[in-house]
Amino acid sequence: MTVVGSSSSVPRPNRACSSYLIQDGEISIVLDLGTGSFSNLRRYVDYDGLDAVVISHMHADHFIDLIPLRYALRYGPLRRTSKLPLYLPPDGERMLSHLVGAFADEGGGDFLADVFDIKTYDPRRALRFGEGSLRFAHTAHYIPAFAIRYERGGQSVTYSSDTAPDPRVVEIARGTNIFICEATLRAGDVERGVRGHSTALEAAQMAHEARVGSLVLSHYPDLSTSRDLDDSARAVFSGTILVADDHQVLEVAQSNAVGRR
Repeated sequence: MTVVGSSSSVPRPNRACSSYLIQDGEISIVLDLGTGSFSNLRRYVDYDGLDAVVISHMHADHFIDLIPLRYALRYGPLRRTSKLPLYLPPDGERMLSHLVGAFADEGGGDFLADVFDIKTYDPRRALRFGEGSLRFAHTAHYIPAFAIRYERGGQSVTYSSDTAPDPRVVEIARGTNIFICEATLRAGDVERGVRGHSTALEAAQMAHEARVGSLVLSHYPDLSTSRDLDDSARAVFSGTILVADDHQVLEVAQSNAVGRR
């Protein structure tokens, strides 16, 4: 798993918003493609060689770089012989079509369908990719959002997407090798009304309950400090804790994440 983008909705300087690249030797799948992430992604994989892009929810900091990816697939030097599978959450295609409506006549044809094979995933069903699979679970967010677990040969990585503490996220992350969890809120921050994000402490509590191997804190703003992130998490989670950063590579080794850049 390569951390392509680790910022929350306002990108940290020289950093991109949410995006994670899974490579298992056979497939290359991108989970989310947030603001600025496509440029980072190009360091690690040729965009014409991707097997799929999967979007967790329809907030712009998780999908907006589908637009530069579309331009690359349509006009760039690397051309696919088939359309790139793009998996969206329920109702995602309608929302995305509205967004790109302004480009509808550009170059003729359908702005998205010219290069993407657009699919809506059913969060109740797994997606198969070779020997691996993706499973989904609802999260606690302001709009429908889905945590995603990739598993192959008994090894797994689980991505929380955006969420407040939620037992459904704990359940899909149960026993996972690497749990990448959002930590948008700083220590002491309190969301009023409907909640949609977590602190690092709350992320660590979910990791503890799920008995994960390693916790990777991500989706955090530029004001977050060590006290807000790893110090908070260590209060309740005794396993390996890493603070995600762009271009960090997480290698699954039985139960622990090994991070390198």
